[in-house]
Amino acid sequence: MNEKIWNRDFVFLILSNSLMYITYYAILSALPIYLVSELHASKVQVGVVVGAYTIASVLVRPFSGFALDKFGRRTIFLSALLLYSLLFAGYLVALTITSVLLLRFGQGLTWGFTTVSGSTIAVDNIPPSKRGEGIGYFALSTTLGMSAGPVIGLFVCHRWGYTAMFITGFFISIASLGCAYAIHLRKRFLIGKRIQLKWNSLFERSSILPSLNVFITMIAYGGLMSFIALYGREIGIQNSSLYFLFFSAGIAAARLTAGKEFDRNGPGRVITLCLILLIIGFPMLALAKNPILFYTSAIVIGFGNGVIFPTFQSIVNNLADSTRRGVANSTLYTAVDLGMGSGMIMAGLIAQKISFSAIFWVNSLVCIAGLIFFRSFVLKYYESNWDK
Repeated sequence: MNEKIWNRDFVFLILSNSLMYITYYAILSALPIYLVSELHASKVQVGVVVGAYTIASVLVRPFSGFALDKFGRRTIFLSALLLYSLLFAGYLVALTITSVLLLRFGQGLTWGFTTVSGSTIAVDNIPPSKRGEGIGYFALSTTLGMSAGPVIGLFVCHRWGYTAMFITGFFISIASLGCAYAIHLRKRFLIGKRIQLKWNSLFERSSILPSLNVFITMIAYGGLMSFIALYGREIGIQNSSLYFLFFSAGIAAARLTAGKEFDRNGPGRVITLCLILLIIGFPMLALAKNPILFYTSAIVIGFGNGVIFPTFQSIVNNLADSTRRGVANSTLYTAVDLGMGSGMIMAGLIAQKISFSAIFWVNSLVCIAGLIFFRSFVLKYYESNWDK
């Protein structure tokens, strides 16, 4: 069996995923400021609008996994990416909070398919013995989008305005579609399977416990991403896009090392360490009153967060049968979206009623709960069910 991770299709997949995430984070970083400054939205409305994208993804995640396993990876991936790209034009005419909310919801539906498709295709092409390492590399493409997206989005909207940012997002997403089109899938991943639409074809049982753990930790991530730019402005740091660069640097460092650790020794030590870093990093951010502590917290939280998703993705794909990878990944992504959406809305309520810094204190408590759940349930379940 070919044990190489890198090949032509994997490179195009990483390029497509990077460009897609650039558009996601470009909008996510600038949209809260756009809503407040241009549409005069309240903090609660910002949380709801930003969270609507994620909530929409939740509604289609289970069906995306079913569609991938039944109809094939390529058809679903390209169709979803095309619709995702076309919906960027809607931002040019969405001039009210309600219209932006509806647009975010519609684009979130397509996002639910594109992300599950890309990650499932990646797992299909990564040798099982190097799954942790390979998923770590693929996850770096998300990190690239996370670091470049906010810089591109905030730079364009500050230099040329929000309309230019929306147009830029459209063309970058079209480039992502072009890279996806260049990917060649093996025949067995193109042939539809005789799968019926029923409950167990929408959710993978072996993925439930790991996905619940991801749900808990993503509550903290959702609150961080939706309000970090406004929090930076509040404490006098105008160039909050640098936070994403430091955050991404921490993630990249983690993902370059954690995958091999997972392949050698399993998830126990690496996830425990990274959740502890999150428990420490969020109070650092809550106490930040100067750029040094603000950006240091980004590195700490970035390193901790960088391991969580790819490691849990390796867990669910190791536990699931190869014919159910689509539904296994959609189960995991459903948990991600539910956690992020809940975190965004919760963060909006906390910011409205208490303060921005209170969001990050609560995030630390959420991560403590995630660590307890992992050590008490998920790790034992994985070690007893993973057949090496």
